[in-house]
Amino acid sequence: MDWNKLLSGKRLRKSKRPPEAQEPSPSPHLDLRNPFESDFGRVIFSPATRRMHDKTQVFPLTLDDNTHSRLTHSMEVMAIGYSFGIKITQSEYFRKIAGKTEIELLREVPIILQNACLVHDIGNPPFGHFGETVIQNYFKSLFKKNEHTKTELEKRLDVADESKNKEIRLQLNELFKLTGDEPEDFTRFDGNAQGFRVLTKLQILDDDKGLNLTSATLGSYLKYPNTGPIDKKIINKKKRGVFQSEKAYLSEIASNCGLVIEEQIKRHPLCFLMEAADSICYLVMDIEDGFNRGWYGYSFLKDSFSKLPGLKEVFEKLDKENTTFGVEITKVANLRIYLIQHLVNLATSNFLKNLDAINLGTYNLELIFEGPDEVAKCLQKFCWDHIFPSRDITSLELTGHSVLTGLLDYYIMFLFHEDADYRKRGEGLISNGIKRVALIENGLSENDSIDNLNDYFKLRIIVDFVSGMTDQFALNHYQKLSGQKII
Repeated sequence: MDWNKLLSGKRLRKSKRPPEAQEPSPSPHLDLRNPFESDFGRVIFSPATRRMHDKTQVFPLTLDDNTHSRLTHSMEVMAIGYSFGIKITQSEYFRKIAGKTEIELLREVPIILQNACLVHDIGNPPFGHFGETVIQNYFKSLFKKNEHTKTELEKRLDVADESKNKEIRLQLNELFKLTGDEPEDFTRFDGNAQGFRVLTKLQILDDDKGLNLTSATLGSYLKYPNTGPIDKKIINKKKRGVFQSEKAYLSEIASNCGLVIEEQIKRHPLCFLMEAADSICYLVMDIEDGFNRGWYGYSFLKDSFSKLPGLKEVFEKLDKENTTFGVEITKVANLRIYLIQHLVNLATSNFLKNLDAINLGTYNLELIFEGPDEVAKCLQKFCWDHIFPSRDITSLELTGHSVLTGLLDYYIMFLFHEDADYRKRGEGLISNGIKRVALIENGLSENDSIDNLNDYFKLRIIVDFVSGMTDQFALNHYQKLSGQKII
């Protein structure tokens, strides 16, 4: 891969930003930010970024200000991503591979990573990753029933009874009609793919280019640049990371960044660091959240981790240094600092060590899980054993199941209703921006009704609307639609 292309400032729509000033005393009217610094401003002021403040990280519908939301998690990931950018630009080997000076890279790599890390969860639905599971299973069940009904109706077609056939064809016409890979955009719904749609389309202003971010930022965000079959053995194909509706944008970004190798779209190298920053934060900070909620104490953490190489000495140091008021909180905070530093150093080392394979698109591991170091694996097992199975989390996730399933039921009933009055009222509740995007995508006027869209885009609108809701808004909206509350 060519790092001049990997750090591409090209956008889906040619930028209207004025050129950077070249003269010693630039005019105050010129924008002195580079394209990636401009990206950061676009993301920070985006409504989709603000909505992450009330989206689940691990604990749904929490009122505890000390517990992480998607936004606070993303800000921490952003901080670590920026650190990665600083660290790799200090490497002479990386500078040689990139073909740029340290000063040039410092203005580009850290801010690109900061951008990608800040938006890495921007497409996640309400109620965390379980929300993705709910949406996936909802559509699996819906399409299975649809296919069963289609099969049964086709069996009833009778060449000798045209009047009966006419009635059956009317019923067949009412079934969902999706083609090719379109159904899997719903049955394999993923927050990464939804986030790519949010960034490239749903944050609509003048057209369907969304925030119109640079190719380098979007390429670094694309954890799974895949619109086709899933292959768990290949890191960039583990999920459906781009919907059919954004397939053309993926191709353009891949071309701009030079990510196409042997007719396959590979991960952007910086994406590996974004992924590492995310994993470090959720592993370490989820454990600290569990401590802050009183699920276990410092001694339990010490018993769980002190057998790991190097950590016995860390705990001895923590016990020796921290003997004042609030001792457990202080020890856990310092443990968090150590763990983050350890994993950041590990990921940086593995990135630089494997840079040739990463550039060739052949590297197939997550940076913090490569090699003999057991820290990340131990943290991951602790989360699976002591945090995620909590009754507090599980009960609220099942509340999320009821809310998301109910909202999908209502909006599919409204928008596909045989009575135009229901369709009109359902359409009136959906965000105008979301409707505008779907109409523009299909070459229709903004004043057209979504009745003119095919079934794929009607369902796309519903999922765009529901997945973009915050936890609390989704709960309140469901309660209103179901008649449980009025205001």
